[in-house]
Amino acid sequence: MLALYNLLLQIPMGTPNPDDNQKVDLSNPVEIIVFIVIPIAIIALYIFWRGKKKK
Repeated sequence: MLALYNLLLQIPMGTPNPDDNQKVDLSNPVEIIVFIVIPIAIIALYIFWRGKKKK
């Protein structure tokens, strides 16, 4: 029964695996833009849009 349970929990080949993730490399300008600049811009635009909508 335990062996069957372990077989069902395996991740299929070719699918993203949490163990394969790499850390964010902040020396790469693209990763700084994608992970820092764009989220801050989206939040700022949302706050600006929400403030304009209330007026």
